[in-house]
Amino acid sequence: MLFHTAGIEIALWIPPLIAFIISFFTSMGGVSGAFLLLPFQMSFLGYTNPSVSATNQVFNIVAIPSGVYRYCKEGRMVWPLTWVVVFGTLPGVFIGAWVRVAYLPNPIHFKLFAATVLFYIGFRMMKDLLRKNTGNSDKVSSEQQFQKMVRRHRNKVAGLGVGDPMVLKPVTVTHFNLRRIGYTFYDEAFDISFWGIAILSFIVGIVGGIYGIGGGSIIAPFFVTFFGLPIFTVAGAALMGTFITSIAGVIFYQIIAPFYPNISVAPDWLLGILFGLGGMAGMYLGAYCQKFVPAKVIKSMLAGIIIFTAIKYVAVFWGN
Repeated sequence: MLFHTAGIEIALWIPPLIAFIISFFTSMGGVSGAFLLLPFQMSFLGYTNPSVSATNQVFNIVAIPSGVYRYCKEGRMVWPLTWVVVFGTLPGVFIGAWVRVAYLPNPIHFKLFAATVLFYIGFRMMKDLLRKNTGNSDKVSSEQQFQKMVRRHRNKVAGLGVGDPMVLKPVTVTHFNLRRIGYTFYDEAFDISFWGIAILSFIVGIVGGIYGIGGGSIIAPFFVTFFGLPIFTVAGAALMGTFITSIAGVIFYQIIAPFYPNISVAPDWLLGILFGLGGMAGMYLGAYCQKFVPAKVIKSMLAGIIIFTAIKYVAVFWGN
């Protein structure tokens, strides 16, 4: 089938299948799947126009609600964190979309920009994982204790036969104001700066707007590495932030499209929806399966995806 806006021809079943596979694994780490769909579209489908960023955000709009629903159902949505992410990323997404169209229409330059950011995030996560493995950080004992608490809870529930041992305890918000955000998870208290999260979200929103993955798609690694938050509690907030900012991003791309008649800016709606339908199923299943996978495995998977994507972008840049 020919997708006119994208200027590509591909079988109808390929976009949803690819999106399902990608989203199943990435959603467990709080990443929507658009992270890897963009290089797939550019490298394998030859879709390199700026509108590919908008199409990626259409995917987010269709796919993300299923994953968010699963996190909400299991009580793992930290709503104050979610709203601060949205508050910070929304203006950043608008700025990023404008920068993408006005200054980075060339896909080669765009990939180099993305690779720089991805390498930093990926290596930061790998460094954190290696430090935990060697046991040389105070955060090691804290995270190990947290994992032990999860295991003790599951063993207790299994022994008493009072419920599903694989269902995690819900998050409890303790305070939320313009200075601090606090919540507990498995009797572990987490307290973070409101403005620290907001400023970080703004910067990440600009990057996400340029990349075409929504404002919250790459916020999860920062939450894990810089703020020491457990991946089990930030994945839902990251996905919800991505969903809301993707809506704003798609609207913005659609509005500015008439001002750039010589390039494709508006999204390819049909292609984005097909990707989204596959991503919807993948995210729901991934959000459900996340609690069966150790946090260390999820973090390693996420870091590997980030670094792999960055290497591919750099290789494309130097190959031209």
